[in-house]
Amino acid sequence: MNIILGITGSVSAYKTPWLVRDLIRAGHTVRVVMTPSAAQFVAPLALEAVSQHPVIMDPYDPSIQEGGSWHVHLARWADVIVIAPCSATTLARLATGLCDTALMTVVASRPAETPLVVAPAMDTDMWLQPSVQRNVAQLRADGVTIIDPESGELASGLVGAGRLAELGMIVGIVDSTVGARHAVPLPTNTAVPLPSNNTVPQPSNHDGLRGKRVVITAGPTHERIDAVRAIVNHSTGTMGFALAAAAQERGALVTLIAGPVALQTPRGVERVDVTTAAEMHAAVERTIDADVFIMAAAVADFTPAHPVDGKIKKQETAGNGLTLTLVPTVDILATVGAQKQAHQTVVGFALEHTNVVDYATQKLSTKNADMIVANRAGVADSGFGVGSNTITIITPTQPPTEYPPMSKRACAEVILDAVEKL
Repeated sequence: MNIILGITGSVSAYKTPWLVRDLIRAGHTVRVVMTPSAAQFVAPLALEAVSQHPVIMDPYDPSIQEGGSWHVHLARWADVIVIAPCSATTLARLATGLCDTALMTVVASRPAETPLVVAPAMDTDMWLQPSVQRNVAQLRADGVTIIDPESGELASGLVGAGRLAELGMIVGIVDSTVGARHAVPLPTNTAVPLPSNNTVPQPSNHDGLRGKRVVITAGPTHERIDAVRAIVNHSTGTMGFALAAAAQERGALVTLIAGPVALQTPRGVERVDVTTAAEMHAAVERTIDADVFIMAAAVADFTPAHPVDGKIKKQETAGNGLTLTLVPTVDILATVGAQKQAHQTVVGFALEHTNVVDYATQKLSTKNADMIVANRAGVADSGFGVGSNTITIITPTQPPTEYPPMSKRACAEVILDAVEKL
C-alpha cells in the first residue's frame, strides 16, 4: 500500500522516523511530506534515510515539479494520506481548505476515494480550545478519520490529553481504514487451498458483538521466585489491548484482564490488573458469565513451588547453584472451556515453533474452544515486542486460514470478524 505521511510542527514529530519504520515493516511504501515547522523537530535527512525516498517540503522545489503538477501525481499515487502529528495550525488549514504548504496542496489534490487519517498532537489547553474542537468536528463531518490524542505526560510537563496516539494504534487504524482487516487469506503450511472464488472476504456489519460482554486477557504473568526475582516472558500485551479497543468500538462491553504491562487502557474498557497466573485465573472466574472469552495472555505454564519471602543470596547456595522446583499453573483456557455454556464463545491463542497448525488444532479440541489463533515463534517482525503479527485462525468447521503479516490492530479486526461468524 502507498502511504503519504504528512508531518507538521508538533514536538511529537520526533517520533515519526519510528512511525515510518513501523509502516514499512507492515508492508507499506511511505513518502514523507513535511511542513517547514516540522523540520524544527525532526531532520528531513533522518526521514529520507528510513523511508528511502526524498522528503518534500518546498512546493516550488524544481526537482519535484513534473510539469508543475507534482502534487496531483503524488496525491493520486497514494492509497491513504496520514498526517501525524497534526498541529492545531494544520487542523485549521484542513478545516478551511487553505493550501499554503506542500502538504496542503497534496491533501487538496487527493481523489475523493482516498482516505485521510489525522492524528492531532498538542498541549492540553490547545487541544481543548473551542476553535480546535470545531475544526476537529468539521473534519469528522467531512469524512476524515481522526485518531484522538492520548492522555499522559506532555512535553510541557503537564499531564492531560494531547499526546500523539501510540504508533501501533496509528498503524492499525491506517491498515483498517484501507481494508487491511479483510486481507486475502494465504495458503497454510498444510497446503489448505484458498476459497474457490479467491476473493477478499466482504466486510461484516460489525454488530455481532454489540451489547455482548467480552472478556480479554492480555500480557504476561510474573511468577515470584523471591522478593526481587520472578519467572517472566516477553509479552507486551499489545495484541490483547488491540483486541479490547477493537471490540469496544464494535459496541461490546469489554473487560480487559491485564498482566504487568505499560499500556494505556483503551477508551471505554474496564481494566483489571493482575500479576500472577493464579490472579489472572481468579479474575477470569469472576467474569465466567460473559458471552465471549478471548484468552490472548501469555500465561506462565509453571510457577515456583516455594517462593521465598526475602531475597535469595548467592552465598546461601554454598556454591552449589540454585535448584527451583516448579509446579504447573492452572490452565485458564481449559477451565473456561470446561464451563462453557451454549451461548458462550471461547477463543484461545497458541504460540508454537513447529507444527503450528497441528498443535493448535489439537488445542482446539482439548481445551473445548471455539477458535484458536495460532502464530509461529521466531518469525521476524512478528509476535512479542513488535507492532505486527502473522496469524492462522483455526475453527472446528473451517479449514485453517493463514493471513499475511499485519499490524496487531489489523489482526484484531480479522480475529473479531471471525468471532462474529462463529
